[in-house]
Amino acid sequence: MGSKYQPSLRGCLPLWALTLEAALILIFFFFATYDTSSKDQKHLMEAYRAFQDVTVMAALGMGFLTSSLWRHVWSSVGFSLFMLVLGVQWAVLLDGFLENFSPEKIIITLARFQQATMSATSVLISAGAVLGKANLVQLLVMALLEVTAFGTMRTISKRFLSMDDHSNMMHIYTFAAYFGLTVAYCLSRPLPKGAEEKNRTATSPSLFAMLGTLFLWTFWPSFNSALLNDQNEMKNAIFNTYYALAVSTVTAISVSAWTHPRGKINMTHVHNAVLAGGVAVGASCHLIPSPWLAMVLGLVAGLISTGGAKCLPMCFNRVLGIHDTCGVHYTFGLPGLLGGIISIVMLKLHINWTNSPITGNQVPITFQALGMVWCLASSLVTGLLTGLLLNLKIWKAPDMTKYFDDQAFWKLPHLAPAS
Repeated sequence: MGSKYQPSLRGCLPLWALTLEAALILIFFFFATYDTSSKDQKHLMEAYRAFQDVTVMAALGMGFLTSSLWRHVWSSVGFSLFMLVLGVQWAVLLDGFLENFSPEKIIITLARFQQATMSATSVLISAGAVLGKANLVQLLVMALLEVTAFGTMRTISKRFLSMDDHSNMMHIYTFAAYFGLTVAYCLSRPLPKGAEEKNRTATSPSLFAMLGTLFLWTFWPSFNSALLNDQNEMKNAIFNTYYALAVSTVTAISVSAWTHPRGKINMTHVHNAVLAGGVAVGASCHLIPSPWLAMVLGLVAGLISTGGAKCLPMCFNRVLGIHDTCGVHYTFGLPGLLGGIISIVMLKLHINWTNSPITGNQVPITFQALGMVWCLASSLVTGLLTGLLLNLKIWKAPDMTKYFDDQAFWKLPHLAPAS
């Protein structure tokens, strides 16, 4: 029997999406223009390569990472691309408006475009907690609200806590994870038997998810170093991110085998925990002066992430009623909190790679701690408000029997009538 949900999507999605796109086109027409200066032209290709790395990581890495469910592959990849492109367009405008607070036109540069892509990546992380339980219109609304919330949070941190662009952006992991989990809490309902059966992985989708993991693993050093201007700090960030990722990979595979009664490796652990090192090292990657520190951080992050993947799903489902579809909490949330704490420790010890002095008083350390608290609080509050909004009937939420099912949204070849 065909899905009863498709006609509702047909009437709802084009209206909201095309109206939004038309509004964005008008805003770009009146308020945005390209950068026509010749400044930094010699660094253009270098900047483009960095932007390309971030885009590949977001579009391919995050898209495929969420595609492990056996009947939700098309939706995971397709919806991620949809949210990314709309999120980037809105983030370019939002960052420009929040930065200038003036009627002048927004100057679009590669640096602004790259930062907007990184901001929109927060939506892809958060969506991992609700994929399969929300339709594309709900995800569209969630994308706009989260990009707005994340951009506003970063602007306030920059203006009142004197946080630089890198430290601000590295809060993306914590913000996105707990924003998504709060939305998932608001949308949570007991899964019917049919939905529980579809909420499992299969060999081919898991292979696609592993492909996403490999894309993320490969380009994570570019993401963590993208907003650093000092060459030594950038080099340091690349080295430390790689070492943390390498050790978290070894840890994830080893611990996964150790926790299985017959010593078998769980592919779900590999999908997620191998990335924990890159998340945990993000905020302090330019400050860590030695490889062994990054390696220890990768080891701890791998242990936390694998342990979370083993123990937390049952606790979240039964106690809190949160169904975390893609394991956002133990892939990004817990390692992100660890990374925030480590960045405060690095500042407290006055350690950095270039041996340039860090302010000896408590102001930067206090601001770093306040920035972390502000990030977590704002993610929970805005996530709660977004989740409550997404519960409104106007968005035509999918029926629970159609959770985790591509058939509710896509024309599948084996179900299409003969033409």
